This record gives sequence, C-alpha cells and structure tokens, in this order.
Amino acid sequence: MRVRIYKPARNAMQSGIARTKLWVLEFPADDSREIDPLMGWTSSDDTQSQVRLRFETRKQAEDYAREKGLEFEVIEPHSRAPNIRPRGYGENFAPDRRAPWTH
Repeated sequence: MRVRIYKPARNAMQSGIARTKLWVLEFPADDSREIDPLMGWTSSDDTQSQVRLRFETRKQAEDYAREKGLEFEVIEPHSRAPNIRPRGYGENFAPDRRAPWTH
C-alpha cells in the first residue's frame, strides 16, 4: 500500500491559511465505491481511505510510514508568491494609490 504525504493547499474560496501548516499522511482507496440500491447513498467497505493522520513535520510523517512498513510518496507543497502582502480596506483610499478608486 502506497500512502501520500503532503501539505494541504489553502481553500481557494478563502484568504486564510488555516489547516495548511500540518503534514498529512493519507491512505489511498483500495475498493471502488458502490451505490446503495435502496437509499442511493455512496458507500465502501474500505475504512482505510477515511484515515488522515496529521503531523507537525514532514520527517515525523516519513518516520511513521517507515515504522509501519508503508511505502510513501511525498508531494512537495507549492510556495506562495513572495511579493503578496496583506492589505487593509483603508488602502483603497490612500492618496498614493496608482489608479483612482471607483465603484
């Protein structure tokens, strides 16, 4: 079984970086999902695919995988552009703004 170790990306719909600081060890899905004929729910007998372990560092995640005898694949995180800086609402009205503020 080959597990993935990665650092999750931030949510594209929000500007915050919550839940992106920890490394995640995730098990792959072994069985395909089936649709229940009565209720129409999607289900699977594979409980390992529901397991996500979180670690403070990449080394801790790799050590855990080695200790348990798991093959692992590390996916490097993409870095954020260095020139982005947080701005406040008041900067929309700053006198040194490049373009005039309009609605």
